[in-house]
Amino acid sequence: MNWEVHAVKYADRNARTRADSFLFADNHDAPHAMDYFIWVLRRGAEVIVVDTGYDDAEARSRNRPIRRDPVAALAPLGITPDDVTTLIITHLHYDHAGGLHLFPNATIHLQAAEMAFATGPCMCHDTLRDPFTADHVCEAVKRVYSGRCIFHDGDGSVADGVTVHCIGGHSRGLQAVRVRTDAGWMCLASDAAHYYENVFAQKAFPIVVDLQNMLDGFARLKTLASTPQLIIPGHDPLVTQVFAQGAAPFIWRLDQGVDAAKWAEKFD
Repeated sequence: MNWEVHAVKYADRNARTRADSFLFADNHDAPHAMDYFIWVLRRGAEVIVVDTGYDDAEARSRNRPIRRDPVAALAPLGITPDDVTTLIITHLHYDHAGGLHLFPNATIHLQAAEMAFATGPCMCHDTLRDPFTADHVCEAVKRVYSGRCIFHDGDGSVADGVTVHCIGGHSRGLQAVRVRTDAGWMCLASDAAHYYENVFAQKAFPIVVDLQNMLDGFARLKTLASTPQLIIPGHDPLVTQVFAQGAAPFIWRLDQGVDAAKWAEKFD
């Protein structure tokens, strides 16, 4: 039995330009919006949540408002955070791990390299530390001490048909998630490709720890998905335009593949 995959949008930022999205951007001052997602994998009674988003407190702290709290965002899928026992954290940046405390019963899956990065000497640099929030990292450390953190070193298995793969680049231990669906093997790239344009046009995102890893990662994503249409970027508003709407106006069903006509309109 294959997995359902749902993209749940909880925030967006429209006051951005292409310079915020691409190194050496052409037309750098043109508007370039960003969407924020949580992903839900479901197979019968099994549920795996990928990333947590961030809450109202973090939104106020960073002056980056959210449209809905992650708890409310999951409600249309019939999911309460207390019921989630498996949580994949692609990396520990605030917008991907800022809701860890909302999932008190979850065992988290994390790359060992990400924990080492987020708690090591690199965090002495303001620029590298900026996408992290200390409380979120401390919550991940607490999961280790409570026996509810499973570390992966490179490639790892989370469940039948769900694997994780360390890409790095944007953050030292950034991992993508590979999921077996009816449409084929899907790759939730998270921030290994913020946008389709990153991976399809080999354009690097400006927040980067290792540029070579980021660029090599674009090719790796293509090997993890059955087709390019099944690579799901972490923040691209185009996801909401080429996939069918799901259980609510802010949820999209990914596992049945793209709408071919809409895909052709955007990419062919």
